[in-house]
Amino acid sequence: MQKPDWYFTNDKGDFVLRDPQQTSALYFPLVNAAGMVSVVTPTLGGDAKTGQNSFLLPPATVEDLHASRASRNFWVSTAEGTVWSVMGSSAPQRAGLMGEEDVTLEAGFLWHRITRQNAALGLRAEITSFVPPGADHVELLQVVLTNVSDRALALTPTAAIPLFGRSADNLRDHRHVTSLLHRICTHRFGVLVKPTLSFDERGHTINTLTYGVLGVEGDGTAPEAFFPTIEEFIGEGGALDWPAAVREGQTSVPAGTKRDGYEALGGLRFRETALLPGESRAYVFILAVLDENETPEALMERYGTQGRFADWLEKTRVDWATRLNTFAVMTGDARFDGWMRWVALQPTLRRWCGNSFLPYHDYGRGGRGWRDLWQDLLALLLTTTEDIRTALWHNFAGVRMDGSNATIIGAAPGEFKADRNNIPRVWMDHGAWPLLTTLLYINATGDFNFLLADQVFFQDAFTHRAQRVDSSWMPEDGNILKTVAGVTYEGSVLEHLLVQHLTAFFNVGEHNIIRLEGADWNDGLDMAPERGESVAFTAFYAGNLREIARLLRQLEQVGVTQTALAVELLSLLDTLGSPVDYASIAGKRARLSAYFDRVQPRISGEKATVALSALAQDLDAKADWLTAQLRTQEWLVTSEGYRWFNGYYDNDGQRVEGEHIGQGGHLNVRMTLTGQVFALMTGVATDAQAGEIIRAVEHYLYDESVGGPRLNTDFGEVLHNLGRCFGFAYGHKENGAMFTHMAVMYANALYRRGFAREGYRVLHGIYQHCQDFPVSRMYPGLPEYITPDGRGVYTYLTGSASWYLFTLLTEAYGVQGQAGDLRLAPRLVREQFDELGKAGVHTLFAGRQLDIVYSNPSALDVGDYMIISVMLDGDSLSVTPGPEVLIPRTYLEALDAAAPHRIEITLQ
Repeated sequence: MQKPDWYFTNDKGDFVLRDPQQTSALYFPLVNAAGMVSVVTPTLGGDAKTGQNSFLLPPATVEDLHASRASRNFWVSTAEGTVWSVMGSSAPQRAGLMGEEDVTLEAGFLWHRITRQNAALGLRAEITSFVPPGADHVELLQVVLTNVSDRALALTPTAAIPLFGRSADNLRDHRHVTSLLHRICTHRFGVLVKPTLSFDERGHTINTLTYGVLGVEGDGTAPEAFFPTIEEFIGEGGALDWPAAVREGQTSVPAGTKRDGYEALGGLRFRETALLPGESRAYVFILAVLDENETPEALMERYGTQGRFADWLEKTRVDWATRLNTFAVMTGDARFDGWMRWVALQPTLRRWCGNSFLPYHDYGRGGRGWRDLWQDLLALLLTTTEDIRTALWHNFAGVRMDGSNATIIGAAPGEFKADRNNIPRVWMDHGAWPLLTTLLYINATGDFNFLLADQVFFQDAFTHRAQRVDSSWMPEDGNILKTVAGVTYEGSVLEHLLVQHLTAFFNVGEHNIIRLEGADWNDGLDMAPERGESVAFTAFYAGNLREIARLLRQLEQVGVTQTALAVELLSLLDTLGSPVDYASIAGKRARLSAYFDRVQPRISGEKATVALSALAQDLDAKADWLTAQLRTQEWLVTSEGYRWFNGYYDNDGQRVEGEHIGQGGHLNVRMTLTGQVFALMTGVATDAQAGEIIRAVEHYLYDESVGGPRLNTDFGEVLHNLGRCFGFAYGHKENGAMFTHMAVMYANALYRRGFAREGYRVLHGIYQHCQDFPVSRMYPGLPEYITPDGRGVYTYLTGSASWYLFTLLTEAYGVQGQAGDLRLAPRLVREQFDELGKAGVHTLFAGRQLDIVYSNPSALDVGDYMIISVMLDGDSLSVTPGPEVLIPRTYLEALDAAAPHRIEITLQ
């Protein structure tokens, strides 16, 4: 038997998969920018919602995809008494009693189609789903029935789509009670339910939303009758996958019928129809969440015929093509090129969905996390014409003056909220990520003035990095830091970055390493708040301090020599205030504590002018001290001769990595990938140490069976003094999985340190595993991690997509910004060129669409070639042969912004 596999049908990313229903846990997202988020499976399971408190269909976790019978369904009853689900969701079909069925999935950006044919019945059904662009919160679904037999068929169609109509919280919390709130009515075109109240964490509030299923035949003919409740539809002792309404012809009701206090169903019965051989009949459905000012009639006018459905499907394709046409790669592997299109989609999905609302992502309430705000912009900076400057500026409004940040992020730009649950948690890595994205922006644009733009600071009841509570703060005080005079305080973006990094430098544990606090990037390291320390992210902060110093010197080169800072911040700048012995842990802690006391809950509002040269000198001194500290204190060696950096200290103050005597007296080697990535990436690791790290990762962490390096070795026990992740089964999630986010960051670090071949191996290994459908069991794209048996899970919503795109473009293709100019420094390996020796990428830079094509006629490998010529739209540019070339921004800005342009680079 041939193994199932998907394949691309064109260069636009459309793909086909036979028998998708034979694979568990497959799902596909359908979304729009207005906030409609739907999920469909090969049997049309999944859910639809506009937010945590407004689920149109019953919420579906990954386990519900196989366990629940509550899915979109469309039934056909024949004159002979046969009952068939066109979605394949009937009890007889699941039991294999309906004969062999031929099922094919087709999908693209972002539409989904299942074709199911039952030879014994002589019927083929084509089910197409998508969420249209625009302001409407609707999912459109069309069923086309075709008679593929040689005889006429008499059919009675019935749609059955369960309506949840409330908060996901009510799935377990008062599900029955909240159904009593339902006010259901049958409309001429469907079933509508408007609950009287909404029960959720906000309390008992008046509901203003209407949930509904509307449907028509393709020519606009309305349904004949309705089943407005699940109870009526399934019958006594029945079930959604074998309902009495279609099995026994249960009595339906006409339009205008009302039902109160029941679980609602979009049950629509259509007139009996006769299909001649080869004849087709279409049925169009609108699954909708309507605001108070929206009407079913308006939706029917907009979408309610087969022709309108086709028009909106094309609009959806065009909308997504427009959003995604700013990035594409051209290599010798067309499958990889298509796969990258789906990876490029993922940052947009993360931006719109956060880390919630897809079946594996059964946590959170739809908002994005602090880290997501910055990392998702990495890809968007490279692939969108949107105003990224404003988005970046808004994000800085979430920084507190103590270096921590807001954890509740609103939907509006720059909207940050106080922690409503009063469960404060500080992730020690949060202060490091904003600089990374800011650097990318400045290098891409040359906009150094962004550093000088003023922005507010966040304020709520939590102070001293959430170690204290200001009992005088009230919600009506607002979430913006004020001075002692009651005036809103603003500081430059540069000041925000300094606050984040200077407070981190002084916030050390007993080994003079930055404290772990609530966790770092690895959320699972959450049980060492008192004595835990993160060596891994101390390296990141060390590198960032050096990068800020470099930015300050670049600012000087463009004529800015000084900046205004809050006077309180000067105490953390040793060259400008009273010096602290960096080796003194007590001295550092005392200095930081005094600073906290001075800036919270109010700040003086006084500012001092500081020379950028003195500020850069101070930051370099701090970076140098941290680098030396890490290179000596945290470098370890095993009895086997392998060397790498320790990444953490636990809540007992003990070093986590290296050789340990585990349970049963066995020698256990503990190593983390995270502990190596940032030491490599930031230059904390020397060149010699970098080579040793690669050797150790290869020996202890790299696992070809899961596509790359694991997050850690098997520590062999539950570490209550470090984090919950060690309670997970080894090889899952943050306990030793091949976690794609960190694996891709490892690849990025390898490229940065000159190990292009090794970096390519990581990126290519992840791709090879993910695209191997019989093993990964996922559609094109990146998962969060790979399970021990090779399955890709937590698909679509993962930060690894931004990093994969970022690394491929800026490191492998070498397309980088340098103070606003375009730097091309390719590090493509031989295999990335096609049979003609070419490799290309389509991207944005300086507001221009560029096709950058490298020609490698001699099939040289990375490290063996240099750039010998550059052509811009056919005109030769003057270059000096070498590993890189710089194209001034002025050259690009002189080009027509409306047309794509071609840069051809010859390597020799």
